[in-house]
Amino acid sequence: MTLTILICVSGYSVAWPQPTLAGTSRSRVGEQVFAVINAVREDATRTLYGERFYARELLVQFYEHRAFQPAWFCEDGILPQGEALLRVLRQAWQEGVKPSGYHLVAIERLMVSGGTPSGHRDLSQPHEWIALELLFTDAYFRYGFEVLGGVTDPRAVNEVWVADRPEIDLLTPLERALERENVAAFLSQMRPAHRGYAKLQNALVQYQSIAARGGWPTIPDGPGFQKGDIDARVVALRDRLSSTGDFEQRSVPDANLFDAALEDALKRFQHRHGLEPDGIAGGTTLTALNVPVQARVRQIQLNMERWRWLPQDLGQRYILVNITDYTLHVVEQDQSRLTMRVVVGKPSRRTPFFSAEMTYLVMNPHWHVPPTIAVQDKLPLIRRDPGYATRQKLKIFREGEGGPVRVDPRAIDWASVSPRNFPYRLRQDPGPKNALGRVKFMFPNPHHVYLHDTPARELFAKTERAFSSGCIRIEKPIELAEYLLQDDPQWSQQKILTTMRKGSEQVVHLPTPIPVYLFYWTAWADDEGAVHFRKDIYERDKILDRALQEAGFPTVGSGRVVAGANRAS
Repeated sequence: MTLTILICVSGYSVAWPQPTLAGTSRSRVGEQVFAVINAVREDATRTLYGERFYARELLVQFYEHRAFQPAWFCEDGILPQGEALLRVLRQAWQEGVKPSGYHLVAIERLMVSGGTPSGHRDLSQPHEWIALELLFTDAYFRYGFEVLGGVTDPRAVNEVWVADRPEIDLLTPLERALERENVAAFLSQMRPAHRGYAKLQNALVQYQSIAARGGWPTIPDGPGFQKGDIDARVVALRDRLSSTGDFEQRSVPDANLFDAALEDALKRFQHRHGLEPDGIAGGTTLTALNVPVQARVRQIQLNMERWRWLPQDLGQRYILVNITDYTLHVVEQDQSRLTMRVVVGKPSRRTPFFSAEMTYLVMNPHWHVPPTIAVQDKLPLIRRDPGYATRQKLKIFREGEGGPVRVDPRAIDWASVSPRNFPYRLRQDPGPKNALGRVKFMFPNPHHVYLHDTPARELFAKTERAFSSGCIRIEKPIELAEYLLQDDPQWSQQKILTTMRKGSEQVVHLPTPIPVYLFYWTAWADDEGAVHFRKDIYERDKILDRALQEAGFPTVGSGRVVAGANRAS
């Protein structure tokens, strides 16, 4: 006698006859589950009720460990752990991912067609019941991998990414949670552990709520207006700032009067958006005010995706540079210990974002001018003014038989030198004119990017600071050096300053290396819950948005998925 299992595959019904196991209904169900999984594993094109499986091999491993017994359902319907998973999938939007990616349409349809979720199941008609079981498990795997590791591969959507992405084990903890019957608690914690991610998640709920209420009003075009002005647009500005909590609504004697309370509210908004907090509703500020709430929701979702690319543990202390905010934070025990402004790469010479380990610093560094800067920036200046190289303490070298040979710039026919014919290397001596300032901080990487001091201190006063050729100029180099060398008793602040005044290059190895993260957040929330947005200066949001929309059906990539201890996916 055989048992025929009928499942809807690729839009039509296919029957898999299997020998019936003797014994309990559990054994019979286990055989039916095995039959469906086996057929799907053997043919990657098969679909179940029109749904393609995401983690076919992990399905097999999971059910093999359970002797092919269901995890989410029983004879009487959905189990508590199944209800917990269904709640998580339905609320997946709170993680910035699409619930529709987790078989929810098919699941909801099967739940309705099979009666109430807690309704009785007739095991003589098991096709919908088994379909739900397997779709639940596959949805769990896809949800876990995407929420913990990202929907996209960062290397596919950005110029550079070298941070180690964590391996993700979803089998072992699920098996443990099922054994301990604490699946609901386990699922509630299945998200990136970073505080920054959790704060953005709260921001997403807040802005989704604003969108559900119809968004915020648009402020009509017109000349800028400020405190003391009477303008009909003041009403719209007040309502706009109230929608995001920048302004606390209250009665006002003249609705069209731009008063001091509204000015303070506008300054808060400007601060949150990286704008000059002048309290004037001018062109740039009006543009930011009129960005639709849906665009801000998407911006939050994109940055939640970037959090998922990071290792779960960034370290007990680390240096974080947010490129779009032009800031550096030294973080220790999850608290910012030192903050400073930075200058990052201009859009034509973007600062890459990656992570590496800082191991040493160089006091009074020579600047070995990168070839691109030498031919594109320095050569035109030298050709116009041959004395430029001497005044800037730039030494010029040409490769000789025994190595680099110094060349007198006055002996070079600069009119015959071009970017295609540039056989020279430039090196700038330490000193007040040196482009690297008094110290550079090294975290070896293939992009030759590092942190350094700068003589161009006036740039730190600007609101937007994308002026460099890719490296990061920092506002407080002495303070950073002092922090990094604090565990070395011979390097007091006075010793650091004395060494820098000597003017000779000196390499100093850090007592303890420290991770450095150069990152690109265009949305985040601070400790008070205020949501900040920044301009997409390198248009990386656009690239990531397009990649997420085109993601389609992602595959489980190597190096980020493990099936469990000593198990390969």
